[in-house]
Amino acid sequence: MDDPAQLSEYGKILIILLIGALLVCATIFLARFISPKKNNPIKSGTYECGEDPIGSSWVQFNPRFYVIALVFLLFDVELIFIFPWATVFGQSEYIAADSRWGWFTMIEMAMFIGILILGLIFVWKKGDLEWVKPQVSRPKVPVNIPEHAYSALNNRNYPLRDYTQPAEPMVADAAVQAAVTAPKVAFKPRFKKPE
Repeated sequence: MDDPAQLSEYGKILIILLIGALLVCATIFLARFISPKKNNPIKSGTYECGEDPIGSSWVQFNPRFYVIALVFLLFDVELIFIFPWATVFGQSEYIAADSRWGWFTMIEMAMFIGILILGLIFVWKKGDLEWVKPQVSRPKVPVNIPEHAYSALNNRNYPLRDYTQPAEPMVADAAVQAAVTAPKVAFKPRFKKPE
């Protein structure tokens, strides 16, 4: 601390911080001073891609987005620490200087990654990585049909018809065949005449 050059370096940092804070404050004051103050409902409205906003701007936001973002941020920062370790400590000059150097850095990074893996296992076991947690339940219908009747219907093999081939007529009588193929009109719409 006796060296005045070191104090002058801290003084330079202090001057840069003061100038930065002064510029930010001056910009905010100048914007408030120069900006027009004519407020109207259109200017105060929410901009939604050129459409009129409908309803409240308060929406429910799923908190699981935050959990996933924090977990992503954690493992993204992990890569920031691993990259310099791999580039600096992997140089052959360091390992040639002292053979223990490589083992030390390897154990150090194994501990770092081990702690992160423990955190991932904790988050995984807690269930924060599951987006939708299904609740599997067999549907129950309150009817008097026995369970073996449903089982017989579900286990039965049904023949499939080939719809690519034309179907053969199953009714021999022509009148009955015409009645079967003719469409029946079950509903005839009635339109009101405008008055």
